[in-house]
Amino acid sequence: MKNVTLKDVAKAAGVSYATVSRALSGSPQIGRETRERIVKLCDEMGYTTNYVARSMVKKKTDLIGLVVPSIDNSFDAELAYYAEMSARAHGYNIMLCNSGPDLQQEKTVVKLLLGRQVDGILIVPQGPQTYENIRAYADQVPIVFLSENLRDQPQSYVATDNSHGTYIGTRYLYELGHRDILYFGRRQSTTHQLRAEGYIRACRELGLEQRFFNSDFSSSSIANGYQLARELFEREMDYTAIFASTDSNALGIMKAADERGIDIPGQLSLIGFDNIQMTSLPRIELTTIEQPKRDMAVQAVDMLRDKIENGRQGYIHQILLPSLVKRSTCRALD
Repeated sequence: MKNVTLKDVAKAAGVSYATVSRALSGSPQIGRETRERIVKLCDEMGYTTNYVARSMVKKKTDLIGLVVPSIDNSFDAELAYYAEMSARAHGYNIMLCNSGPDLQQEKTVVKLLLGRQVDGILIVPQGPQTYENIRAYADQVPIVFLSENLRDQPQSYVATDNSHGTYIGTRYLYELGHRDILYFGRRQSTTHQLRAEGYIRACRELGLEQRFFNSDFSSSSIANGYQLARELFEREMDYTAIFASTDSNALGIMKAADERGIDIPGQLSLIGFDNIQMTSLPRIELTTIEQPKRDMAVQAVDMLRDKIENGRQGYIHQILLPSLVKRSTCRALD
């Protein structure tokens, strides 16, 4: 098999190699009709740009690596979508890698991206260990962390004020009359520690007993939430509301509650966190805390481009405010 080259296109078009090159680069020296004819011919012949050769000339690949724990996770998938749209609008392509739950795999994909000579890397980290895990590679290429709050680490990141999110959600349940609110989720990552802290702060201010049902899972998913909720519902239900640390957990709770004949919100109010797309579907209509996913992704890409294109040194910690999305899974108590 033979790759189609610019010389092949030039020969078929009856023009010079330079004319084809200028036409594809958008040079004003080439007329509109000639450019359209050459572009059409490239499509018909199956010509593709040799980005490896181009990067050697430009000393730049126009590639951004994006590392997420799992593209199967709805939140990660939405972040990846917005990041790619933003990067593409500025002439960059995304190379997407799943790091999985394994820190060694996370390091492996970072090394892979460095080997591919990406111009920069966006990382949705697995947890607080990620920074130390890839520290040896952090100075080799511009890096911006996305979604996870690294607290005081000297690295740029864009995250949501997770503590404020659970704080306003807990106060909302209190305003609806709930005094027995169970917090359902994991606390392994900094993000989830901050979410638990917001719940604790609200409980202290409102004089509520803190109730926790903690997950041992290293990641949140509908399946994990469902499995844990089945265990939870085997016990006495001495609470009127559940604050799930993620929407995925909340959806698992809804499934388990439906199997047990527990009416939401009639018998149990439920609130999630993230506002992933499926939470707004009919018959779900989950009340949740919205993470501004599009803004997070766009700002992270802009921050990374600034490092790549302007050689910006130092680091920025950007924290965005979440908001409460009121739907159908919470009710006011009589």
